[in-house]
Amino acid sequence: MEKKPSLFGGACIIASVCVGAGMLGLPSAGAGAWTTWSIIAILVTMIMMTISGWMLLESFKRYDLKVSFNTVTQDVLGNRVNILNNIAVYFVGGILLYAYITSSGLIIEGILGINSKVSSVLFVAIFSLFVWHSTRAVDRISVILIIFMILSFIFGVSGLAINIDTNILFDHISKETNYAPFALAMLPVALTSFGYHHSVATMRAYYKCEYHAKLAILGGTSIAFTLYVFWLVSINGNLPRSEFIPVIEQGGNVETLLAALDSVIDSDKVSNAINAFSMAAILSSFIGVGLGLFDYLADFFKFSDTRQDRTKTCLVTFLPPLILSLLFPFGFVIAIGYAGAAATIWTCFIPALLVYKTRQLEGGQEGFKTPFGNTMIVMVLLFGLLTTTFHFMSMMDLLPTLINQ
Repeated sequence: MEKKPSLFGGACIIASVCVGAGMLGLPSAGAGAWTTWSIIAILVTMIMMTISGWMLLESFKRYDLKVSFNTVTQDVLGNRVNILNNIAVYFVGGILLYAYITSSGLIIEGILGINSKVSSVLFVAIFSLFVWHSTRAVDRISVILIIFMILSFIFGVSGLAINIDTNILFDHISKETNYAPFALAMLPVALTSFGYHHSVATMRAYYKCEYHAKLAILGGTSIAFTLYVFWLVSINGNLPRSEFIPVIEQGGNVETLLAALDSVIDSDKVSNAINAFSMAAILSSFIGVGLGLFDYLADFFKFSDTRQDRTKTCLVTFLPPLILSLLFPFGFVIAIGYAGAAATIWTCFIPALLVYKTRQLEGGQEGFKTPFGNTMIVMVLLFGLLTTTFHFMSMMDLLPTLINQ
């Protein structure tokens, strides 16, 4: 009898997809909103993204376990909508991989002194093998990475936590009194921080059951949210709000944020733990996002599960973002922001439309159903629309930021 996959393993896959973007993007993106409003924005986003992931599960329930986003969207919403969805899924998955590859190269260069471009190539060559091998291999490495992240996180954050200054944490030292408007520009990055949706089909196929996949998704987003809160509180309690200005001016690059943290951390051990945690966060998300995009592209190109076809899928998954990373590296938070705006298509609009149409089909009211009925469909659509609007308003400097306030 085949052993059933653990819910914790699946939750770790979902969490690992999320945390790279969130851990390294949220502190800079939330510097304007600061602590309280950043946590509120992250909590609202976590709820919306968990529900929209469940909507995808509900939409998939009528199909074979191996079906993916691509097939269901085309069948239910038509070819034109599916083309738009495919472009958005690949753009977001690709730009996230691109951001992780670029950041990993820069961090490895800082640690080992190996040229950043060479480091990026080695990073992809080694760690894409887990995705090429199997979902179970990603499950196992994700559990190891999450445990390592938690340990390094506890050590690093405990080192930061004992030095938390509440005046810095709640920004009592500045004259700012209204933080809520700053949270609007943060939403695209917050959304990307829970952008696991291309892995929903993978979870369903892995557990062979919508209900277990639902619990794994909830567990994964809950782990990610908990880590985000501890991380933000620890950083915002040590690094004054004004110190984020040079980090943001550098595009929110990870190595710039880590350098800023180093300047306020007295202990080399704590600093090393934070660096190790950051590298593990990037690696776990690289593997998690890579797996979701791998399965999506395998379905899109109709590649089989043979070693030869898995190699083809691996190449189309990882090679384009690697090439772009080598040719056109740019800011981490900028990349995550663009990903968030595009991700609203397949994390908000498509799931809501799919579940609305699916419920109207014969048998659509049977089996797994997302809670809260049609009200939640409207809420998810509205959240996606607002997030996209805020991103473009931010691009046109129509929203307050820490730099232009």
